[in-house]
Amino acid sequence: MYQFFIDSSQISEGHVTITGSDYNHIKNVLRLKPGEKFYAALEEEDPRKYICTVENYMDQSADCRIISEETESHELPCSITLYQGLPKADKLEWIIQKAVELGADRIVPVSMERSIVKLDEKKADAKLARWQNIAQAAAKQSKRDVIPEVGRPLIFREALAQAKKDKVRLLPYENARGMTATRELLRAVQPGESVAVFIGPEGGFSQKEVDMALEAGFTPITLGHRILRTETAAVAVLVMLSYELEV
Repeated sequence: MYQFFIDSSQISEGHVTITGSDYNHIKNVLRLKPGEKFYAALEEEDPRKYICTVENYMDQSADCRIISEETESHELPCSITLYQGLPKADKLEWIIQKAVELGADRIVPVSMERSIVKLDEKKADAKLARWQNIAQAAAKQSKRDVIPEVGRPLIFREALAQAKKDKVRLLPYENARGMTATRELLRAVQPGESVAVFIGPEGGFSQKEVDMALEAGFTPITLGHRILRTETAAVAVLVMLSYELEV
């Protein structure tokens, strides 16, 4: 079934009113007929998800009836923040999409010493809005219970300071110990813990950044004997975490 995100103001007496771009998507793109089902997920701190059916279409809105509440969670038992070194071109959009699909709760672009791309402050708000729209679309597609947040870009030092709140801090780095240690670290992550993962840009971390991260309590892990592209590394870590955490 397709999924859309709503807020509580759209619910009244067992019905959900769909408007705006979602109304257009349901009626004109998906062409859902009366009686066809879809998910409606609440964009709130205590997320709930409903199975709804289209009742009828009105002028610029769809009246939909709530059939039941979905009780199965589609979220990982841990909160994962991906701190992604700014990559070239549109790679970040792809990384955001895949990170959302794989269960990340937050994606934060980070400007690092070897980042080739430098964000234009004048375009920052427009970029952030586009990234958030990509996260929302990916959350709909993958039937997430929440829409992950894309944070404003930070410099490396700011990102390290922000990540101090996380219980588990991981630094995929080619000079780290072997895969045995990586497996042990990932399997030790407990439900309810928060996890921060730092991924370097195309040129990798500088030695200064590695030293700063280690001083900030990050644990280096390895992703294998091969050097991965930045977008591949982000996906690899999230897949490994998802494999260990998924219940």
